[in-house]
Amino acid sequence: QAEDGIRDRSPSRGLGDVYKRQLYKRAKQNQWDSDDVLPWDTQVDPSKPLMDDRASLFHRMPFFSRLSKSQRETFTAHSTAQLLSQFLHGEQGALMTAACVTHSVPDATAKLYAASQTMDEARHVEVYARYCDKVAMVYPMTPWLKTLIDATLKSDRYEKIMIGMNMIVEGLALGAFNNMYHSTQCPLLKAITFNVMRDESRHVSFGHVYLGAVIAKLDEAEVEDLAEFAFNAVCLVAKGSQTGGAGTLASRADPGFMQVLHNSGIDPDDFFKGMADAVHAGVLTELPLGQIHSMKDLMLPALARVGLITPRVQKKYEEAGIPLATDMRILHKMEGGAPAMQPAA
Repeated sequence: QAEDGIRDRSPSRGLGDVYKRQLYKRAKQNQWDSDDVLPWDTQVDPSKPLMDDRASLFHRMPFFSRLSKSQRETFTAHSTAQLLSQFLHGEQGALMTAACVTHSVPDATAKLYAASQTMDEARHVEVYARYCDKVAMVYPMTPWLKTLIDATLKSDRYEKIMIGMNMIVEGLALGAFNNMYHSTQCPLLKAITFNVMRDESRHVSFGHVYLGAVIAKLDEAEVEDLAEFAFNAVCLVAKGSQTGGAGTLASRADPGFMQVLHNSGIDPDDFFKGMADAVHAGVLTELPLGQIHSMKDLMLPALARVGLITPRVQKKYEEAGIPLATDMRILHKMEGGAPAMQPAA
């Protein structure tokens, strides 16, 4: 039922309110119209690479050198289209989850910010839909991403919706956008990615500012419930990113990626054997310069920061073979709205 005015019923009232208002002010000031700021007259030829081959994990596989030039070019076009399709689908999911947060969060200031985030997500859906139209190829949502978004939308607490969206989905997106920004050769896609990334940095910051204060006031059982939800969400991402690279969608369980291989004339058995050989040889261990790992550099540090990696759940991460990461340098830099670079060793 609609309330007689929006009242602040938040358990975090008085904690971080100033920063929440600052985030809302930034959101208002940084709204942008895609018709005004993006070079839509840019010609996009999907037959030509949209990304630098040197930034692709796939092109570092020795297996790739054995493919024909036509197969490599076709695979590059279709795998890029599949990745861009996930950007579109992910933004559609973020639009729905942001609307849920606007409705369910009990904090008046947070409702205002969440409403601005809903507008951001609508704009992101618009720009990626328009870009995918230029590429003229759209692949279906990868199953693990759909499962993650569905679990977030169906969760029983607004805190879980915010964990699933502002920390997991947005962390995944922010890392993938950063990597696309550094690797794309298309000026339109680079401009889209830069503007979307600036919005996403605020969304991740909001998750920290709001949830950190809320979680600090919950009892142990409630914190453990939220930590378990976050762990399950991270596991979905870990299983989806088979090779460990942010934005990698290579999986036999993904019908979209299997269609990419089919369209490229690549035998799936040969491809996945080539990937396994590359992993065993350590070829895919290091990410290209300028790229980051969404889970290690953004998601896990964000979860640790708000107290969602408890001693009990920490053991579950270890059992699942997911290394915990608490270095927040890249997270802090990207929350400031800047594309990240790997920190010096």
